[in-house]
Order: sequence, then structure tokens, then C-alpha cells
Amino acid sequence: MKAFGYRASNSDHTLFLKRGKGRITALIIYVDDMIITGNDQDEISSLQQYLTSEFKMKQLGNLKYFLGIEEARSKHGIFLCQRKYTIDLLSKTRLLRSKPVDTPIE
Repeated sequence: MKAFGYRASNSDHTLFLKRGKGRITALIIYVDDMIITGNDQDEISSLQQYLTSEFKMKQLGNLKYFLGIEEARSKHGIFLCQRKYTIDLLSKTRLLRSKPVDTPIE
């Protein structure tokens, strides 16, 4: 990624950033999933072409899920939700049919 002009983030070793002239492009990789985003569509397309030439990959379109987090967009902004992850966790621990109970606190 360095050869392509990206720098690894100091805070997250799976995040690579490219900045310049008020533009930013971000690539985050986790195992076999990746997200490419930014405000420079030409750079995003160029990065996708570069990665496709180097690795066998397919483009899945707009982001829907990543690491158990659901992403949804509207005119009001971007919303993140872990509903599916929570349901899967409750199902795995056999607590899906549990009912909430009030716990009195003094």
C-alpha cells in the first residue's frame, strides 16, 4: 500500500489512508473483508482496479454489514446498528426467548 501512496494509521494497523489536496481515501482490511471509502471517487476507482489486479476479489457494492455491524444510510445520515450481532449472540447462548425483568435498585 505504501507504493500506492497510502500510509498505515498509527491507531489501527488495518487502516490505510491517502490524503492530499482536501481529499482522503481510506482502506480498512479485516481478514478477507475490506472497505474502501473517501471523498475522491477517482482514487477509489483506481485503488479498486489496483487491488483487483493484485488479488482475486469481487466487489459487493455498497456496505451493508462489516464485523457484525449493520450500516444504513438515509438523508439524515449514516446509522450503525448491531441488531443482527445481538440476535445471533442471544441465539447462540440460548437467551433469545428470555423476557426482560425489572430489577429493583435501592
